[in-house]
Amino acid sequence: MFDRLGLVQIDSVNVLARAHTVPFFSRLGPYDPALLERAAYAGRRRNLFEYWGHEASLIRLDLHPLLRWRMKEAEAGRGIYDGLRRFAAEKRPFIDEVLREVERRGPVTAGELEAAGEESRKGAGGWWGWSEAKRAVEWLFWAGLLTTRTRRGFARVYDIPERVIPADILSLPTPQPADAHRGLVRVAARALGIATEPDLRDYFRLRPEASKAAVAALVEEGDLIPVAVEGWRAPAYLHRDAARPRRVEACALVSPFDPLVWERDRTERLFGFRYRIEIYTPAHKREHGYYCLPFLLGDRIAARVDLKADRAAGRLLVLSVHLEPGGAPEEVRAALDAELAQVAAWLGLATVVHGRAAA
Repeated sequence: MFDRLGLVQIDSVNVLARAHTVPFFSRLGPYDPALLERAAYAGRRRNLFEYWGHEASLIRLDLHPLLRWRMKEAEAGRGIYDGLRRFAAEKRPFIDEVLREVERRGPVTAGELEAAGEESRKGAGGWWGWSEAKRAVEWLFWAGLLTTRTRRGFARVYDIPERVIPADILSLPTPQPADAHRGLVRVAARALGIATEPDLRDYFRLRPEASKAAVAALVEEGDLIPVAVEGWRAPAYLHRDAARPRRVEACALVSPFDPLVWERDRTERLFGFRYRIEIYTPAHKREHGYYCLPFLLGDRIAARVDLKADRAAGRLLVLSVHLEPGGAPEEVRAALDAELAQVAAWLGLATVVHGRAAA
């Protein structure tokens, strides 16, 4: 899966399951999430690392060199949000002190650093509080000077890369930014199959000028084939190895944070499906629900389903189902019911509860 996708997005929302665990269920069916946990955090045997790919992400370890340009830019104050950039410019000696503290202490959370600051404050005057500790490790993470050793609950446990990233990865040469951009767009193109340049750009959140140059180079190299897609205004690019099946047999609930639907414009172009997550929409303005998952059936998105895991009661709550136009309702509902039963079993929930009983 990671050979194909390159990365998955991490998000704190846990209404159904952690965002980074669901894309694998969508594609593989019921699996043991401990496999993903080991791949991400199992010491020197890991083959994933955390960094900013498409937002905060779990990324294939061999892609580490391709993201070092982003780390260097962050260290230089570029590509990060203004508040963090100003903090780093004003507080660099303090940030260096935080880095030395992590080097000395070993794996540590931002909260534990705050506690160390409290102890220090009682003694020799103190050196940081919660917000400062959090921003310091956030900047160090952006700059690649700290990385995630593991997570406790959902909190990052930070450590220096030399104690986390395997030496054979750290010793790989750092490519020039233009070469790294080509490598990242190549990963995006293989994952998406067919896409416009802005679609490819969005996968690793590249800047337009970098993405356009990378796409042009990959066309020249033969990795991308320029094509026209009926109904698409922008030129499209087909990855040279993209499969073109005669039929699509997919049946999957898709996380709002799945690479299939990251770029909402592409989702609409591919499926005629306008999709917006409504977590941040006031309840009275929501059309489809707080945590609404598209339901992919064959080659179309056939429904959207608002789900919630009631772990305490062992129930999968189906708060609403909205069928999309154009399908056979009975066929869609039968396939969806079977998929919901699999989701519940995968999450260890005993029952699936629909409609008003789930409210």
